[in-house]
Parts: sequence; structure tokens; C-alpha cells
Amino acid sequence: MNRPVLQVTRLSMDFGGIHAMSELDLEVHRGEIVALIGPNGAGKTTFFNCVTGIYDPTGGDVVLNPPEGSHSIRLNGLKPNKVTEKGMARTFQNIRLFQNMTVLENVMIGRHCRTRSYIVGAILNTRATRREEQETVEKSYRILEKVGLADMVNEFAMNLPYGAQRRLEIARALATEPFLLLLDEPAAGMNPNETRELNELINKIRDEGHSILLIEHDMKLVMSLSDRIYVMDYGKRISEGTPAQVSSDPAVIKAYLGEDIDA
Repeated sequence: MNRPVLQVTRLSMDFGGIHAMSELDLEVHRGEIVALIGPNGAGKTTFFNCVTGIYDPTGGDVVLNPPEGSHSIRLNGLKPNKVTEKGMARTFQNIRLFQNMTVLENVMIGRHCRTRSYIVGAILNTRATRREEQETVEKSYRILEKVGLADMVNEFAMNLPYGAQRRLEIARALATEPFLLLLDEPAAGMNPNETRELNELINKIRDEGHSILLIEHDMKLVMSLSDRIYVMDYGKRISEGTPAQVSSDPAVIKAYLGEDIDA
């Protein structure tokens, strides 16, 4: 197997005397859907925050290996916008849309890290700036078609149904042109129909060449989507394997049920 697109080694995060995460190893390979699961408070979102530059980890390494290119990129110490530029985008557990902007405008904002027209070009309204603006609109619209929101381009984000807002956040992340997409509880608050549509969308995104790492509490969704699963508890990795392997692991059962299970 080729080198992983994401390689996390001995990642640790301390908050004062609290060890939120301890020496966690994790890999995502090209074209994989990998899930990171665990009970509430296990450290999953802390992991995402360390990997994406929101936190500067106190130990370990986070390395990206772009599918195209020979150079590895160490992400430690990079700001979130720089991490995004390197090819990794994320969504958040709590929806972070620009609620008073349209669906199309929200996705266009995601294109910002891939555009070249700066303030001077915007002020002068150069031909290059106008061409780039048109390309941004066209690419944003195609992404909205992909996630099933093309008929809502002029709707304000605040007026979308909850499931559509989740899909819009994924669309904005895709607008940054990532090769690795991190989804933080994408099914949270969704009804069964919305979850089924999300399942189809995530598989579609993977089939188009993206690698995906997700945090999710919906175990039915996790088991149906994932190629591999990592399980965290109290900031440490306690299991890793296929859905079948993880679901039968006594350590995982104990972590979720809080009691010893005969192996």
C-alpha cells in the first residue's frame, strides 16, 4: 500500500495537568473512509483540533502526504488556513455557516484559498479578476449540484432545513479542493432519511478520489461506511481494525457499556 495521505504519530495534547490525548497513532490512506469513534469525552474533537491547526499539540507529529507530489508536509505549528491550503478541510460538530449569506455565497467563500485575485485586482476590476470570479461561481455551483443543493443557491443559509445545512457545510469544505476531508459528527441531529442521504454523499465523495476521516456517534452509519475504525477512550487508542473486528473487541464493548464483557 502506498504511503498514507495522513500520518499521525504519537500525538499528545495536554491542557495544564490534564492529558486530553496521549501518544495517538492514526493513518488514512488514499481512497479510504476511516472513522474515529469513542465515548463522549474520549478526545476525538481534540484530535481533530490538533490535526487541523486549531491546537498546537504538545507532542507527536502530524504529516500530510499529498497524492500528487513527492514531499511530505509536517503540519505541526501551522495555522488552520495554512492547513487548508495544504489540502485538508474539515467540518465542525456545531454548524458554522454564514447564516445571513446565500447558499452559493457560503460555498464561494470556501474557494478563497484557491483564488489569486487580491484587493488591488478587486478594486480595479481587472479582466483576470472578473474571469476568476466567474470560475468561482461556476465551480461553486457544480459542488452544490453534487451535494443536492443546486435548487437552493439563492436561499439564505439560515432558512435551510437542518440536514441541508449539514450538506452545505460539506460543500464549503469541498470548495477548498481538499484531497483529505475531515467530518466532525456529520450525522448529528439528522433524521433517518437525511442520514441515508449523507451516507450516499460520503460514498460519492470518496468515489471521486477523496480520502475521508470522520468522527461519528451513529454506529450504523459508521459500520456501513468505514473501511477501518479507530477507537479512543480517555485520550488513548484502545482498538483499530475493520468494522467487524472493532465491533467484537472486548475493550471497545467495555468502553461503551462501562462493564467487563467475557471475551
